[in-house]
Amino acid sequence: MKRKERVLRALERFSTAMLAALGYLPAAGLLLAAGALLASAGLGSFAPILRWEPVALLGSLVYDGMMAIVQNLSVVFCVGVAAFRARREKHQAGMIALLAYLVFLTAGHTTLEQTGRLAAADPALGLYGTGQAVVLGIQTVDMGVTGGVLMGFVTGWVYNRTCEKTFRPAPLRIYGGVRWSFLCMAAAALGLGLASCFVWPPVQRAVDGLTGWIAAAGEAGLFLYGFLERVLIPTGLHHLVYIPFQFTSLGGTLTVGERVYTGAYAVLMAEYSMGLPFSDGIRWMYAGFTKTFGYFGIAAAFIFCARPERRRRTAAMLCPLVLTASLASVTEPLDFLFCFLSPALWLAHGAIAGGFMVLLDACGVTGFTSGLVSSLAMNLSAGAARTHYPVLYLLAAAQIAVYFGVFTFLIKRFDLRTPGREAPAEPAPPVERDGQFPFKALLAALGGQGNIARVDNCLTRLRVWVRDPAHLDEKALHILAPEGMSCHGREVQLVFGFDAEQLRRQLEELLGEQALSG
Repeated sequence: MKRKERVLRALERFSTAMLAALGYLPAAGLLLAAGALLASAGLGSFAPILRWEPVALLGSLVYDGMMAIVQNLSVVFCVGVAAFRARREKHQAGMIALLAYLVFLTAGHTTLEQTGRLAAADPALGLYGTGQAVVLGIQTVDMGVTGGVLMGFVTGWVYNRTCEKTFRPAPLRIYGGVRWSFLCMAAAALGLGLASCFVWPPVQRAVDGLTGWIAAAGEAGLFLYGFLERVLIPTGLHHLVYIPFQFTSLGGTLTVGERVYTGAYAVLMAEYSMGLPFSDGIRWMYAGFTKTFGYFGIAAAFIFCARPERRRRTAAMLCPLVLTASLASVTEPLDFLFCFLSPALWLAHGAIAGGFMVLLDACGVTGFTSGLVSSLAMNLSAGAARTHYPVLYLLAAAQIAVYFGVFTFLIKRFDLRTPGREAPAEPAPPVERDGQFPFKALLAALGGQGNIARVDNCLTRLRVWVRDPAHLDEKALHILAPEGMSCHGREVQLVFGFDAEQLRRQLEELLGEQALSG
């Protein structure tokens, strides 16, 4: 039983650290959705003001600015996870994580270059499909966010064990503390960057090797294509699944006169512009269907399953992310809110996405599926006879319903901690005369300042590690925590919603002042 509890606690710490790194994404998603609307060419045909150059420029600025964050989520995870896991001076841990990540990327680049394996960019596709990517201007092995997550956790672990190191000889004292942490992490980053060039490519080749089977396996291959295209997003390996079909001969070819169009995307656009019937290769473009429609069902399930007192807040957080997925086909901000938190939901997500790709093909749909506004405009212009778009939108409604039903069932059946499902609300806490939170009462309930070993927070919880749990006043803590309290050994979790970070800072300042006055 103790072993099971340790595993569960480790998984909880992992998911909490991941969510903490994503704290800014709901706000970024709101701006991304706004930018996508302002810059939408399809919407411009209905709202001419969007074609006005200043409005179009503003939309592009907002959209591209937020996309820079989405395209560099590995860096966000690296710095965010390391800072969250650090027990003190979190800004130092975040800085060391960033520096170490640069070393990690450069070590990978140098290894590829020295071994003659640095890929050349294709004029049309760039590095897509090569297993390599440019991150912060450095070309290296494409590990998606996995590399950033790995470096974030390693940095947090190393930092906590080295940041207090001191050296007695005077010339070496400058290399103690956080500088020693950096030196240790620089060495670790060099080793991990070198190893990534030998460990990750075999995994990439295994995924790439599936494409031949997918192409020849009919509907089963199409299902696996849709499943892997979603499930592999955190690793960056999904590029190796869809790129060969959408941009190489695996996705079909079209010869018109002396010109040959290769890949599902090129063939689809050529057939659309020439007024030709759409060929079977369009099935490989159905990956946009779930991005455009399915995420409405996912968000609706999260909002419905949220605790009543948190539904409005959950909806305010998720709605911009859903619009970003549907309008701009950018799903990562919403994906990372639950892919690490609940693998069961993530696998169900992949299965539903793959299943509906098979349904679209079986029902003879040959319409555009990527981007709510752009796909609608293109389907209307191509006509129902060519696209069968009425069936497409019926299946879209069905997919939203299926996502809502399956996710709602799994969340409630296994009590999954999806957004908005933190501990239930408790009676409102008392406040001091000046309207501030009663920190003195909190300190007393925690056993006094001397009983507090460390203070931290995640997105919604104040986390306090105490030296002796026997000194806790759990009844008082239940009253003080407005949305729930739990104890796990020496760790106390107090749910305060999005005020947790502010309360943690105020509590740390109070502890520091009392230590100085004592």
